[in-house]
Order: sequence, then C-alpha cells, then structure tokens
Amino acid sequence: MLLKSLRTLIIVCCFCLAYEEASAAERPTRTKNEITPKSVPAAASITILSIIPAQAEPGAKVTLSGSGFGENAAVFLGSVEVQIRVVNDKQVEFNIPQQLEAGLYALYLKRSDGITGRSYNFTVLPVRPELSSLEPAVISSCAAGKEREVITRGKNYRETSMIFFDGALLAGTFISQETISFAVPAVSGGLHQVLVKNNPEIGSVPLNLFIETRPEISQISIGDEHVSFYELIISGRNFHQNSSIYVDGTQIGGRGGQDMAEREKLIYIDCKKLIYQRHPYSPVNKDFRLQVVNPGGEGSQVITVSAP
Repeated sequence: MLLKSLRTLIIVCCFCLAYEEASAAERPTRTKNEITPKSVPAAASITILSIIPAQAEPGAKVTLSGSGFGENAAVFLGSVEVQIRVVNDKQVEFNIPQQLEAGLYALYLKRSDGITGRSYNFTVLPVRPELSSLEPAVISSCAAGKEREVITRGKNYRETSMIFFDGALLAGTFISQETISFAVPAVSGGLHQVLVKNNPEIGSVPLNLFIETRPEISQISIGDEHVSFYELIISGRNFHQNSSIYVDGTQIGGRGGQDMAEREKLIYIDCKKLIYQRHPYSPVNKDFRLQVVNPGGEGSQVITVSAP
C-alpha cells in the first residue's frame, strides 16, 4: 500500500513539472531595452497677474503679465476676439478694437490648444473727442446763412457726437471722424465757448469762438442823385439800426444825431449797408472824413471820401 501511494505521488509531480515548463514557454520574455510607459504631464494653466491699464479707450494698448500664454493665444473682450502680440514669455499686449462700445467686458485669454484662462472685468471707456480748431474762429455778428457755418476740426468724432455752444446743445452735422459742422446761433458779440461731447460725461477741451460786432467799412460809392442831394452808399458789415456816422466830427443819424427831419439823413438798410443822404453846398468835390459808430461805441476805421 505504501509503495502504491509513493508511485502515485511521483506521477503527479512529474505532471505538474511538465505543465509549468509548457506555461513558461508560452509566456513572452522581457528584453532589457523595454521602456516602461510614464504619465504625461498636464498642460500648463493660464495665469494673468496684471492688466495694465485696467480700463482704457478703444485703440489703447493693454499689457498682460503672467504665464502660460503660449505663442498663438487670443484675448477675448466679451465675444470679440483680439489677437495678441508676444513681448516675452511672461508678457503680451493687444489693442482695444476701435468698434467696441463703452461698457464692462469679460476679458480672458484662450490658447490655441483650447485652454481658457480665468475671466476678468475690463472697462472700455468712451472715446474722448479732441477739438483742435474752429474754422472760422471769428464771424461777423451780421453773418447770415452759410456765413454762420463753423467747422470743428479734431479727432475721435462719432455720428452721435454733440456740439455744445456756451453749454447749450446745438444741432451739428457729422462729416467725418475729424470734422463736424454747426450753425452759430444769434447771440451777442464777444467770446463764446464751443466743445464736442461723445456722451454727456466725456467732452473735449473747449475752444473760443469770437463774434465780431465792430463795424467795418469795405466801400463807399455814390448812388442816386437828386435835385438838392445825392446818396452815398456805405457798404461793410456789423451796422446796426441805431448806428450813426461821423462826418468831419459831426454825428448824423443814430441816437443823439441830427434829426431825420433835417437835411442830412442816415438810412439803415441792413447790417451790411447804410445810405447817407448828403446835401452839398457846392458841386465841387471836397475831402471829408467819415466813420461808422455803433450804439455801444464801437467805431469803424476812418475813411477819407472825396465827393461834393
């Protein structure tokens, strides 16, 4: 019985040894040069440390400092994509698009690999208009029609820009981003202020517009001739209803001048024309000096006239 059990044990051991050798032959052998796979590092995140400035007008340059920007990233202001310029591995810059309206925008950076950084609030300021000149800067108080049109020259004008004259809103005509025209209202003489606003809070530096009220003589000519008098036509500008003339120091017309019932008369036609009815005592020409003076005391240049 013992001999029979020993024989059975030997047979079982031989079988197990044969099975193990067969299994080992089927398993692949590992070479010395085989590389064990390593974990792939996660993509670097986008970090913005500073935004300078934190608010600006369209067209202004903005600089971002941080890390993880990459070389082909884009900045988004709301839904508007803006290409950046790489300054170095920690700094990029971009310009605010001109078409952006004023307001608060979400600013964030997105890389070409699809990684998006955290968003920040960025304020786009209204564009401040610049008023550099008025053409003309001086107009006559009696200018009419097109003569009262003034062109403002500058930059950053918009179709919604507003003209303010002495603080009052005027209707202006948008011509371009550099020019807006308007008609000067009927106002008193002297200095007046003009400025341009793109909204109620953002305005240009005001410029002065001067309304000239001093009378000026441009021409004196002989008009109609009658039996006992003839007409001298005085042409110029800034004449008033109560203007007077001084002929060799004698006041004619206006307040305090010779009465209209007397021989010498001054007739007001309009702010550019006066008629002096002169009664000569001799048909021979003589030289005399003539000046127009307005009610406020402003006087024209003195003109020497040679007439009867």
